[in-house]
Amino acid sequence: MGKNTSNNSNESQKQRFVSNKSRQNRPLKYQFFISLVVPLYNEEESLRPLAHAIQEEMDVLAEGSWEVLFVDDGSTDNSFKVLRELHFENPRFKCIKFRRNYGKSAALAAGFEEARGRFIGTLDADLQDDPKEFKNMLEKMNEGYDLVSGWKKVRHDPISKTLPSKFFNFVTSLTSGVKLHDFNCGIKLYKREVIDSIQVYGEMHRYLPVLAHWQGFKITEIPVKHHKRKFGKTKFGVARFIRGFLDLLTVVFTTKYLKRPMHFFGLLGTISILVGAIIFLWLAIEWCLGTIYLSNRPLAWFSMLLVVIGIQLFSIGLIGELLVKQSFKKSDKEYNIETKIFAANKSKQDK
Repeated sequence: MGKNTSNNSNESQKQRFVSNKSRQNRPLKYQFFISLVVPLYNEEESLRPLAHAIQEEMDVLAEGSWEVLFVDDGSTDNSFKVLRELHFENPRFKCIKFRRNYGKSAALAAGFEEARGRFIGTLDADLQDDPKEFKNMLEKMNEGYDLVSGWKKVRHDPISKTLPSKFFNFVTSLTSGVKLHDFNCGIKLYKREVIDSIQVYGEMHRYLPVLAHWQGFKITEIPVKHHKRKFGKTKFGVARFIRGFLDLLTVVFTTKYLKRPMHFFGLLGTISILVGAIIFLWLAIEWCLGTIYLSNRPLAWFSMLLVVIGIQLFSIGLIGELLVKQSFKKSDKEYNIETKIFAANKSKQDK
């Protein structure tokens, strides 16, 4: 009786995620049910236990149809040596090594480009994210969502990291209109269509849910387990915090106004011209009444300056519109790959 119950449970789980028939008919670009992208920097001690945890979970969840793309972001320790060993033990563990440290966004972009899964998951390599959460994320995605983000509801980080993170999440939610608690959680699950529709650069990995939302995809979040860091130290710093906010402004501008710069510069120009005109009109009325002399009022020069600035902003908007119409293309890659290891006993060198 127990055996039949177990079999029924397994069959139900398989049907809930994806049928065997649909996997056989999967388009060529979907070579796997799920691809995991793991960016890392100096995490040699964490890699083996992480790989073991991933393999244990994926062999059940994806029935062997999975791959992991470890992206070594220019580590200075023995991380890539460990990755190479893991690959030769199990070819599903694939490795990309950068020539130097380019940042998490570049590492994710490189992994996304090589991933061939129908679903694409991300998680950090520091063992604070639990691969078992992908089962819950897949179940949530079956409700019609395109992106499921983790929410570290109970965090095991120092207050020097949690307080800035809470402030950052509040400002991002307020600015973007996307109601999530934890934008920067490392563990997320995407449908392939989401990854194909967004571009990752700078510190944009923090804003992938924002970019996806503005592209029309349905996003949500679920609470996930967050473990204490066992090895190494956090890479979080004040500089990254500041760069994150600068990139938030970039996200807002490029997403809303990239193809219509006149809407942005034209609005600023209109406000500047109106304020300048109102000030000048008020001064002109007083001059007509004989109460002031315009030559003695610095405010008159300020009003004219506002009008000139407004005209210049209009001009910038028009030039921007012309540039957008002339050419619009993705920016070049901002990373340089030293080595790829995708098949046993074989590596690719990017010259």
